[in-house]
Amino acid sequence: MINLGILISGRGSNMEVILKAIKRQKIPINAAVVISNNPDAKGLKIAQKMGVKTEVVESKGFSGTRWEYDQKIINVLQKYGVTEKNGLVCLAGFMRIISSEFIKKYRNRILNIHPAILPAFPGLHSQKQAVDYGVKFSGCTVHFVDDGVDTGPIILQAVVPVSDTDTEETLSKKILAKEHKIYPEAVRLFAEGRIRIMGRKTTITNQGR
Repeated sequence: MINLGILISGRGSNMEVILKAIKRQKIPINAAVVISNNPDAKGLKIAQKMGVKTEVVESKGFSGTRWEYDQKIINVLQKYGVTEKNGLVCLAGFMRIISSEFIKKYRNRILNIHPAILPAFPGLHSQKQAVDYGVKFSGCTVHFVDDGVDTGPIILQAVVPVSDTDTEETLSKKILAKEHKIYPEAVRLFAEGRIRIMGRKTTITNQGR
C-alpha cells in the first residue's frame, strides 16, 4: 500500500477531508504522517485526534537554502515510508515553495490543489483575480507539482459559477467546498494506480496497476 505524507501550514481543511476519507476506507492508502513547517498549525491537533502521526519541521528562522530545508522534510517522509518509490506527498495549504530537487526526487508523486481553473489565475490570490477579472465561472484544480507555478499536469477540475455579488471571500468558500470533493478523489485515483501521464496530459483508466 502507498504511504501518504501531507504537508500543511495552517488548519489543513483539505488534509482533514482526505484523512476522513481514508478513515472511512474510501481511499486505499496509508496515512503515514502529517508534517507542518508551523508548530502552531491547528491541523496538527486535528491529525493527532484522527490517529495520524505528526511532525514539525519549523521553517521560521531557517537560514539555509530551500533545498536544505526540503532535505529535512524528505528525511521525515522517508522515516515514515513515504518514499519516491512507494509514497505520495499532498500539499494542503503548505505555505512554502518546494525546491526543484524535491520535485525531481518525488517526480509525479506530489499533488497540489489550486483554487482556480488552471491555467487561468495561477499563483496567489486566485479568487481575487477571478472576481477582479469578472469571469463567470471559476473553480479548482488538482494537479501534479512540477518546477513551474501551478503548471503541472492536471488531474481533476471542478467548476463554480461566479455571481456579480461575489467577493473574494464568498467565492473562496464556494471553491473550497469543491476542493473538499475533488482532492480526496484525486488521491483515491492515484492510490488505485489509475492516473496515466502523457506529456502534459493525464488520463484516468478504469483499472489500476
